[in-house]
Amino acid sequence: MKRVLAAVLVGLGLTAGAVMASVEDEIRARIQPVGEVCLQGEDCGEAAAASESASSGPRSGSEVYDAVCMACHTSGAAGAPVIGDTDAWAPRIEKGLDTLVDHAINGFNAMPAKGGCSDCPDEEIQASVEYIVEESQ
Repeated sequence: MKRVLAAVLVGLGLTAGAVMASVEDEIRARIQPVGEVCLQGEDCGEAAAASESASSGPRSGSEVYDAVCMACHTSGAAGAPVIGDTDAWAPRIEKGLDTLVDHAINGFNAMPAKGGCSDCPDEEIQASVEYIVEESQ
C-alpha cells in the first residue's frame, strides 16, 4: 500500500511539475518583446532595410489619402467633405488648388494642419489634395 501511495504521489508531483512548466512557458510567450530598438549607425539587419525602403521617396496622393485623409474624408467626420461628392467639393475646387493645398498644410476649420500628419512633407500633402480633387470632380 505504501508503494502504491508513493507511486501516486510521485505521479501527482510529475504532473504538477509539467503543468507548472507549461504555465511558465505560456507566461514567457505572453510577455516576450514585440520589437527591437535600432539606433542609427547600428547594424540592425531587417530593421535597417525596412527603414531604407520606407524612405525611398514621397508617397503618391492615393497612398497619403489612404494613410491620413481617409478617416475624415470618407466618413464626413467633423464636417469634412466626402471624397467623390462633387456638390460638396465644387465650391472648394473653385477657390483653386493653391488655396486647397494651403488649407490642407496649415489646417482649416476642424481639420488640423496636414490632417494631423506632422511628419508628412508638404509635397505629399499636395499630392493627396490633387488626388482628392481628381476623385471629386
